[in-house]
Amino acid sequence: MRDLVLLGSSIVLPPDPIPPHHRTKPKPKPKPKPSLLTSTSARLSPPISSLRSQHSLLSNLRWDLNNYSDLATKLVQDGRFDDFSTMAETLILSGVELSQLVELVSAGMPGLLREGRVYCVVEVLRKVDKLGICPLELFDGSTLELLSKECRRILNCGQVEEVVELIEILDGFHFPVKKLLEPLDIIKICVNKRNPNLAVRYACILPHAHILFCTIIHEFGKKRDLGSALTAFEASKKKLIGPNMYCYRTMIDVCGLCSHYQKSRYIYEELLAQKITPNIYVFNSLMNVNVHDLSYTFNVYKNMQNLGVTADMASYNILLKACCVAGRVDLAQEIYREVQNLESNGMLKLDVFTYSTIIKVFADAKLWQMALKIKEDMLSAGVIPNTVTWSALISSCANAGITEQAIQLFEEMLLAGCEPNSQCYNILLHACVEACQYDRAFRLFQSWKDSRFQEISGGTGNGNTVGVELKHQNCITSMPNCLSNSHHLSFSKSFPFTPTTTTYNILMKACGTDYYRAKALMDEMKTAGLSPNHISWSILIDICGGTGNIVGAVRILKTMREAGIKPDVVAYTTAIKYCVESKNLKIAFSLFAEMKRYQIQPNLVTYNTLLRARSRYGSLHEVQQCLAIYQHMRKAGYKSNDYYLKELIEEWCEGVIQDNNLNQSKFSSVNRADWGRPQSLLLEKVAAHLQKSVAESLAIDLQGLTQVEARIVVLAVLRMIKENYILGHPIKDDILIILGIKKVDANLVEHESQVKGAIIKLLQDELGLEIAFAGPKIALDKRINLGGPPGSDPDWQEAIGRNRLPTELESSTRRPAVLQRFKVTRRSLDHWLQRRVGATRG
Repeated sequence: MRDLVLLGSSIVLPPDPIPPHHRTKPKPKPKPKPSLLTSTSARLSPPISSLRSQHSLLSNLRWDLNNYSDLATKLVQDGRFDDFSTMAETLILSGVELSQLVELVSAGMPGLLREGRVYCVVEVLRKVDKLGICPLELFDGSTLELLSKECRRILNCGQVEEVVELIEILDGFHFPVKKLLEPLDIIKICVNKRNPNLAVRYACILPHAHILFCTIIHEFGKKRDLGSALTAFEASKKKLIGPNMYCYRTMIDVCGLCSHYQKSRYIYEELLAQKITPNIYVFNSLMNVNVHDLSYTFNVYKNMQNLGVTADMASYNILLKACCVAGRVDLAQEIYREVQNLESNGMLKLDVFTYSTIIKVFADAKLWQMALKIKEDMLSAGVIPNTVTWSALISSCANAGITEQAIQLFEEMLLAGCEPNSQCYNILLHACVEACQYDRAFRLFQSWKDSRFQEISGGTGNGNTVGVELKHQNCITSMPNCLSNSHHLSFSKSFPFTPTTTTYNILMKACGTDYYRAKALMDEMKTAGLSPNHISWSILIDICGGTGNIVGAVRILKTMREAGIKPDVVAYTTAIKYCVESKNLKIAFSLFAEMKRYQIQPNLVTYNTLLRARSRYGSLHEVQQCLAIYQHMRKAGYKSNDYYLKELIEEWCEGVIQDNNLNQSKFSSVNRADWGRPQSLLLEKVAAHLQKSVAESLAIDLQGLTQVEARIVVLAVLRMIKENYILGHPIKDDILIILGIKKVDANLVEHESQVKGAIIKLLQDELGLEIAFAGPKIALDKRINLGGPPGSDPDWQEAIGRNRLPTELESSTRRPAVLQRFKVTRRSLDHWLQRRVGATRG
């Protein structure tokens, strides 16, 4: 009897549990001494040792089972399970019937369960099982209910591991464990604890494990926990006999929920590699998850046909959805005609989803007439449009700008008894706003709120009219450019209308520049229990900035943050746009710096707005500011209009020559044929030179630049020197100008000669600076391959040919390169700066 294993202390629960973080592991009770057992039992019945020695005597006695029942309960409560087992054995040997013993032991079960002593119950079950008694016989209906209640109490304490362990033990005793707890409750707690192994362990206990595995995978997918879902999926493949297509299908669906489309393809390929043909549900799930990839979706569809799997209506609906996402109206029409042909042959029956999907394809393409034609086909086939269908129809007309037709469809929807959803209302409001029918949007909204569904024309109307009356009238609104023909509509049946955040956002757009009306709508939104989102705040910033209140627009950003919503790139860009329009560039650039501080990534609109903030540059700081934004933009992977920025920098650089409003023609003697080159190299060169410290020794590297580009770089450096000189930073050294390494190619030599001539002419003739030709500097030509075999460098091959090395290089793999350079003397720079600064101040 001593080899029986007690259930661990993890299952020991007090009747009134305390929070788990305050609970300490109970210390095991000391093993009771035999004398303690004897003295305790003597008050209730003869000692157990005496029972053993007097077996023959006891067998002739009439037993008082009530006394032994009390003794058994006391022994169990004290944790003396071996003594309990000895007593039970003695009773059996003394002639007590098993049914009497079962009755004796079962009488104490309810009390133990009410006290929360499940571990005692488990030990009793183990002992009676050793005696050959079925443990389940100790439990009647009421006792099983108490056991179920205790299991729920343990589960509610968050101790799901203990519950699973208990259920495993009870399952070993053939208890109906499925009825003790709702399986989904245990699975959800395992999911919340991110414990897939425990969920799998529990599922394996129950007979319908194949269903529970799908539930586990799906629940983890809803939590976007792909890793745990995959763990459960792999476990299902090991635990179940043969591939379970429902598990495969569920796992593919979870890949879609977690936006891991590639993983869904691996699962599909794994099935094919095992020579297993997926069923139609697996194929449909795979196509649906990859619906954004039209080519892959159609490849799966063709493979499905090749494997002999017949497509169902859901398959065609998914193909139509793929066409809708890809905007392929032609393919959608082909599929629709194919499905119609199958329907005419009695092989398929088009459903409301098919019609709704094809209508949405046409709606997105603004083909509203074709969408209405599908509606006629639908009604002819006896298929009743649902809310989604009507929403797509209304959207088709709204997208095409046909507001009147959209409202007429909404009217038909109500007459058909179909209850509109919030999307239908929002589509109509958006159509009115896009058509600049702002007053109509507000009247529709107000009538819906009043549950009258009445559109009032010209501010008047009879709300008690029954039926539908169509009258063309002139709708004269208080907003400019809002004249339109409208229907006077009254509806005898009303439906509940619940505005959403999107509804209020659309109405805020209809406020135009009326900031206070938009603010009132936002307050009404809060009163209705809705929370303004990023779009709401961005619209409010847009309206406030449109009135010229830049300070107010910036203040809204702060209010937005205080409301618990972090401003996004749209909110900041909107505020920056109005700062730029009002020439408050300091605020605009401070907002950009704030974006970087809060780690909000600017978008292309943000960068372009700031780069076009100035029509001309006035100071070095302004140029450096814009070049820093330009470099930040390129690092983020965006492409800008380099030509526009180059024009501004060119104008700023030419200011070195055109002081005192001198009207000189720019680049009159410079060939502009090379302006088609990408401007990024030039702008990066200018940015690199303008970022140098005043104290640094200046060297202007003109390698790889054209005449125009070299001129701009030199002028940019001189403009920087001049502005620093005005601020009290004198020039400390000569300016070294590097033209490049002496080339062998005659064309390259001619190009360098032209650049050199243009720069010398600029410095000497136009600026009056002195030039000193520096001695040639010997440098290692880095283009020569020092480690590989001769001719392996592609630059060498391009420069000297592929057949052989030039004669002068055959003797060595290392060749000194001659840098062509000259310098502008510090003395001439000082004289030039004094003349320019003096002329400017004069």
